[in-house]
This record gives sequence, structure tokens and C-alpha cells, in this order.
Amino acid sequence: MNEEMELFRENVKRFIEAEVIPNYEQWEHDEIFPRELWNKLGEQGLLAVDIPETYGGFGTDFLFSMVIQEEFSKANCGAVGGPMAVHSDIVAHYILNCGSEEQKSRYLPQMVSGECVGAVAMTEPGAGSDLQGVRTSAKRDGDDYVINGSKTFITNGQHCDMVIVVARTNLEVSGAKGTTLFMVDTNTPGFQRGRNLEKIGLHASDTSELFFEDVRVPASAILGELDKGFAVLMGELQRERLALAIGAVAAAEGVLADTVEYVKERQVFGGPLADLQNTKFKMAEAATDARIHRSFVEECKRLFMDGELDVATVSMAKFSATEMQGRVADICLQLHGGYGYMREYGVSRAFVDARVQRIYGGSSEIMKELISRSVLA
Repeated sequence: MNEEMELFRENVKRFIEAEVIPNYEQWEHDEIFPRELWNKLGEQGLLAVDIPETYGGFGTDFLFSMVIQEEFSKANCGAVGGPMAVHSDIVAHYILNCGSEEQKSRYLPQMVSGECVGAVAMTEPGAGSDLQGVRTSAKRDGDDYVINGSKTFITNGQHCDMVIVVARTNLEVSGAKGTTLFMVDTNTPGFQRGRNLEKIGLHASDTSELFFEDVRVPASAILGELDKGFAVLMGELQRERLALAIGAVAAAEGVLADTVEYVKERQVFGGPLADLQNTKFKMAEAATDARIHRSFVEECKRLFMDGELDVATVSMAKFSATEMQGRVADICLQLHGGYGYMREYGVSRAFVDARVQRIYGGSSEIMKELISRSVLA
């Protein structure tokens, strides 16, 4: 299995080197990568790899999917790797684990091939980490539901062909008890994409506003059970947060490796920057930070594969690894001096791209709240 995984890893690296890195700067300037990249990713077998063969996937396990996450993060290509993770590791698994047979057969093969790009619409202008504040509604009308509302900060919003929408279906109870997930095809009348939002980092990743005005969908579009959408969301959070932690560690390892090469080559005071004590100490700090977190996420991978990864542990991983990523990126940028502030150097991208890791997928503050519940139980 390890040999097979390493062969797969080499294939991922080759794809990144050939198809992503040569175009990445242009995509960053365009603030979106082209839709056809999804088809290329599908053709190379890099989407939803752990979906069963029954539904067009390759039937691999979680670890293979994380190889993709690691290599895109390590290559400093998070604006492509992040949207891929939303598509493959979040949306596809919502459908696989909670969808009807009809939903799985319809969507999953096209998600594997890249013909159908998936997104999930949770966040609203007034509801971020607290999803109980969702105001988008879905009202029953005969055999259908009519969705009205708006979403924001939606990854893959410009490219998605299908979006899983979090909506209130029972206004008489709390949001956690009256929320339902709907699978909405983006060619449905009343669905409208808003602007591609401008961000301080992850520029090549499309992040959008979405609007739903009397969007009519059949009851068969419900993912999971009526009024139990919150349970579906909670059921997949371990995987999502672990993937973010794994990506954070890989990104730190990548920027650290680049900085090692830079400080060895950069000449200051008549010698390599690497010879200065401050450089040695800072690199030692960063390398230790990354190594400790690599050990932790490897432990979490094993726990997840064995079905034993609990909420507190994965929250620790997501919180600590993403905070570490920010620290390491900051050290590496500082060691680049003025060049680190220039966009032509990858460390500047690594620095700004790292910042959002502490926000999405559950902010660091939410992670600490979840950890404390276990500690103080």
C-alpha cells in the first residue's frame, strides 16, 4: 500500500509541475483558475479518489485523498487544492454518506470526472461559524420546496454545477433542529451567481456570493432527512477539519523547504544568510513546530481510519496546525527580508494564503470552545 501511495504521490507532483505551476501566477492575477482545469483533474484521476468504484471512483481510502491535499499545499497552490478539497472531501462525501441511491448515481460519477463541480452553501452575511443563525428558507409548496435567501464566501461558487444549500425548513424550532440540506443544480431558474469576491489571499480560488430567488426544487433534492441537515453537517466535520490540519502542516513544510534554499543562497555580511545565528534559531523553531504537528496529524489520520477520531482531538489538530502554519509562514517571510514582501516570491503567497486557515472550517475560537468542553467535562 505504501509503494502504491508513493507512486500516486509522484503522479500528483507531476501533474502540479506540468499543469498548475506554469499557469498559477496568471490564475492569481485573473483571480480565478479556468473551468477546464476541473476536467483535467478528473482525467488524471485526482478528484474524489476515495469514492467507491460503483459510483465511478477508484475505491481508494482517505489517505490517498490526503496525498492530493498535501502535495497541492506543499507546492504552495492552495487556491487550487482548497477548492478541490471542498469538491472531493466535503461535497462528495456528504452525498456518499447521506444521499439517496439516485443522488449518488447521478452526481458522484460526474464529480469524479470533473463534469460536475460541487460546492456547499452554508455561510450567509449574518451567519458564519454559528450556522444556527441561517436565514435562507425552503418552504413546502405541493411536492416541491421553494428556496429564498443568499449565501456568501462560497468556494467554487463561480464554477459549481451543483450546490448543497443549507436552508431553514422549520421556523418554529431552533436552527439546529429545523435545518435541511438541498441539492440544487445551478441551471435551476432563480439561482444566480453573484460577484467573484476579492480576497487578500487564495486569489486563484473563486469565492462567491450566491442568490436564491424562488428556486423550486423537488422533495427528492433533500440530502439526508427533512429538518436534520445540521446532523449531516456535523457528521462530516471530522473529515473536513482533519483535511485542513493536514494541509496546514504540508503548507508549512513546503514554505520551510523553500526558505532553507533561500537562506543558503542569500548573501549578507559576506556570507550566506544561513550562517547567522538568528537564522539558525528561527529555522530550528519553525522546523520543530512543523515536525511536532506532522506527528500529530499522522496520529489523527490513523484515528480517523479506525473510526476513533473524536471532536476534541480533531479540533485540537485543526486549531493548532493552522496556527502553526501562520507562525512558520511569518518566520519564513521575515527571513526573506524585503523580497518576502514581493509577490514574485512564493513566500509572500504562502503568508497571505495561510491567514484564512484559522477562519474557515471553524475558526480557532470555535475550536477552542469545542476543546474546552472535553477538557472541562
